[in-house]
Amino acid sequence: MEFSISKNPQIIKQLLKDDGQFPNSNLPVLIYKAALTLPEEHAATIIEDIFKKNNWTNSWRNGIYDYHHYHSITHEVLGVYEGNTTVELGGAKGITLLIEKGDVIIIPAGVAHRNVTPESNFKCVGAYPGGSDYDIKKGEPGDRPEADKNIKKVPLPENDPVYNTNSSLKNNWM
Repeated sequence: MEFSISKNPQIIKQLLKDDGQFPNSNLPVLIYKAALTLPEEHAATIIEDIFKKNNWTNSWRNGIYDYHHYHSITHEVLGVYEGNTTVELGGAKGITLLIEKGDVIIIPAGVAHRNVTPESNFKCVGAYPGGSDYDIKKGEPGDRPEADKNIKKVPLPENDPVYNTNSSLKNNWM
């Protein structure tokens, strides 16, 4: 299972502010482009192991929901192990971005995200710092202000999900 972790990935840093429907965050979404070079076989397991080693657990494998949603009680990391897709971040007034195999996306608590294109060839691994549980909020009127209170309580992760304590995450979130 040959794989590699880029020492200097291109990092896209996108700050997405509250749009009235989605709280988004004062922390930027981080996209590590081509952070991982993955083999065809066992790519999902490799990503799970990298995340687990850095204490991002409670992982799952699948795609990304095709509706706007966010998590108010945790941050989330997504590692793409197959194909590509376009995601919308920050709600309908946010940004769209192509993500592909080897990319890693760190989504702060409160940031809306959804898959814009069909997932016929797209798969990712998701995980959470410290193995935290997650909730799913859809930007419905009753979500706030409780979601806003939850988001303020979410601590910064101790480790970057890919780079551990030598952290692009800490450099970009502090």
